[in-house]
Amino acid sequence: MDFKKDLVSALAIALEKKVSLEQLAFFIETPKDSRLGNFALPCFKLALLLKKAPAEIALELQKKIVLPKGFEKVEAAGPYLNFFLKKQNLAEQTLKLVFKQKEKFGNGNVSKKRIMVEYSAPNTNKPLHLGHLRNDSIGMTVSNVLSSVGNRVIKANLYNDRGIHICKSMVAYKKFGNSASPEKEKMKGDHFVGKYYVLFSREAQQNPVLESEAQELLKKWESGDKETIVLWKKMNNWILKGFKQTYKRFGSRFDVEFFESDFFDKARPIIDAGIKKGVFEKNSEGALVALLEPELPNKIVLRGDCTSIYATNDLALTRHKFEKFKLDEAIWIVGNEQNLYLQQLFKIFEKLGFSWAKNCRHLSFGMVFLPEGRMKSREGKVVDADDLMEEMAFLAGKEIKKRHKGLGEKEIGKRSEKIALAAIKFFLLKIDAAKDMNFDPEKSIAFEGETGPYVQYTFARAKSILRKAFFLKGKALGKGAFAKASFGLLKEQSESELVSLIADFPGIVQKTAKNLSPHIICHYLIDLSEKFNSFYHAVPVLQAENKETAKARLALVAATAQVLKNGLALLNIETIEEM
Repeated sequence: MDFKKDLVSALAIALEKKVSLEQLAFFIETPKDSRLGNFALPCFKLALLLKKAPAEIALELQKKIVLPKGFEKVEAAGPYLNFFLKKQNLAEQTLKLVFKQKEKFGNGNVSKKRIMVEYSAPNTNKPLHLGHLRNDSIGMTVSNVLSSVGNRVIKANLYNDRGIHICKSMVAYKKFGNSASPEKEKMKGDHFVGKYYVLFSREAQQNPVLESEAQELLKKWESGDKETIVLWKKMNNWILKGFKQTYKRFGSRFDVEFFESDFFDKARPIIDAGIKKGVFEKNSEGALVALLEPELPNKIVLRGDCTSIYATNDLALTRHKFEKFKLDEAIWIVGNEQNLYLQQLFKIFEKLGFSWAKNCRHLSFGMVFLPEGRMKSREGKVVDADDLMEEMAFLAGKEIKKRHKGLGEKEIGKRSEKIALAAIKFFLLKIDAAKDMNFDPEKSIAFEGETGPYVQYTFARAKSILRKAFFLKGKALGKGAFAKASFGLLKEQSESELVSLIADFPGIVQKTAKNLSPHIICHYLIDLSEKFNSFYHAVPVLQAENKETAKARLALVAATAQVLKNGLALLNIETIEEM
């Protein structure tokens, strides 16, 4: 039973449908303290609409609402209307559902769209960096969450493998490479190519003519010059091989990969149609410009020398996405420095008359900064993804060795890798994506506080309790027994709060999907971990007063572990049975 859904329906009837179901579902909150109810409606959110004082609305609704099945009472408390579930009903229905659905608990079937989520989108001239890790963490989580509520999600990556920035690394290699290769220098291919991009920047400061050489090389590339294409393919292969190693380690996965080089010259039909419609025209320098003023600044879509830019590529690629994959929606996960560009791009599609233009969505994210001097990149000022993962695994290994003196190196390596990746992903996801953030390596790896390792540690603690129970009690407390436990015995406040929070999980997943906000799940998992640890310290589990109470509490432990695992999986984070 979906208690929140039933409550929303009952409230809509009591309000004579003056407020939509969607609005009511958004307004309803879950109080931190179970003594204030399982659900709360802040009536000040209705005050403007109903033109009444919040406290007056609460009192009126208290009298009018017909409580759905499973609810015990409703109380007006100032501007709030608090709803209380029958404890036994909530515990029984919630925990039985967890044990029935297991890893599918939290999933729904509320949307059936075909959605493409495009993320990562690296340039093929340097290694992936910390910003890409935030991008990928958001991309994987959004894809997982949208899939879990019923959508068909296609995870996509666009490699920006052509253009002036690519030609700069090629110019540097031609001048200074001396037939070197990643194999000869024992470097990952992306770090090898990145070295020449940094070298170009340094040399161009002393010799500005290199910039014009890169521009000439771009013209050669676009005209199909054989020697240029051979070099481009060689360097592209080196860097893509390096990318794949980084993606595999971080857990970034894609269903389809696009390459800018396949689309840069496919926009001509769209451009011709746009010229006829008066959407595009040439400026005084000969560049083709999309006319977007006064709503937005005009946007160049093709240079005066007819070489392509990002917009040229995106015109063709976006049309290809919607038509080939029959998309209902496309989401771009791109940093906030591209906010204006994507607004312009979507407006161009609208002016061109594409019906799917309204279904283009930009999930913008902020910059990531590190404490000054904490880590250095091999290639320049940004922090390489590989360096960060290596450093985090080292820090995790140090922590594990403190806690487990006799643990073997192989096991330390396995655990430290999972903890390191959890630390990075959770820290990058727990801040609202739209905001800039500071990534602190040592804070992120802590086993206490608002971190991924803390949630992993809570899961491991729950599994440890269950292992001890099976060892001490044997078959009587086997897994099948949990669904038959006497859930009415879970009457303590710490138990009720934990049950209530577990019951919230499907709604949390739906809210995350609706808002494309991974930080919602992160904060939920922190709350769940804190509630579980409070419960564990408040009441005895293995030493409960009788066998039935022990069984009910163990069922609550098992359900918590399952939800922690499901939540972390949505964040693309693995659990660890022993920390």
